[in-house]
Amino acid sequence: MGMWSIGAGAIGAAALALLLANTDMFLAKPHKAALEYLEDIDLKTLEKDAVTFKAKALWEKNGAVIMAVRRPGCFLCREEAADLSSLRSRLDELGVPLYAVVKEHIKNEVKDFQPYFKGEIFLDEEKKFYGPQRRKMVFMGFVRLGVWRNFFRAWNGGFSGNLEGEGFILGGVFVMGPGKQGILLEHREKEFGDKVNLTSVLEAARKIRPQTSASEEK
Repeated sequence: MGMWSIGAGAIGAAALALLLANTDMFLAKPHKAALEYLEDIDLKTLEKDAVTFKAKALWEKNGAVIMAVRRPGCFLCREEAADLSSLRSRLDELGVPLYAVVKEHIKNEVKDFQPYFKGEIFLDEEKKFYGPQRRKMVFMGFVRLGVWRNFFRAWNGGFSGNLEGEGFILGGVFVMGPGKQGILLEHREKEFGDKVNLTSVLEAARKIRPQTSASEEK
């Protein structure tokens, strides 16, 4: 009887842990980024003779849609990159560029990611786009039902990847207005494969005003 009680208790504890892991109770809450914080981020180009520049250069004239990639080799990140790239023609009509930032540049990871992403990619060595408070998901990600749904969705979509590089610091997507128009959309990945809503991206992009209008408001 004692062994049955211990066994039942262990099963109950495991079930409770699994239930709690699938709520948002223990997820790190994202801190919203201030425009000034994002503007001052140092980015680098990816060629051999890398050029360092301030991130605000990406959006100060025409605004921008920017993906902070969790890991280029991740098949879930490749899926989201392909989804965002499907908006490229409509973004071009609006005059809004599409960019991505990665936190490391190793082996051929960025090169292998580029077929999924129709925009320029830059290096954020200090991982500032993943802040101001970096959030990580480690083992909890593998017991969350939402993550497994995302896995199967991407697999069924034909996406594949590898395990190269750091993949626990969560990414996101930003829609930036030119000048001081500010952050029009800030999507922070809450779990692996938590994609941005494409309709929300387009709605935010349509709010982007020409730089002349933004300047007049200063």
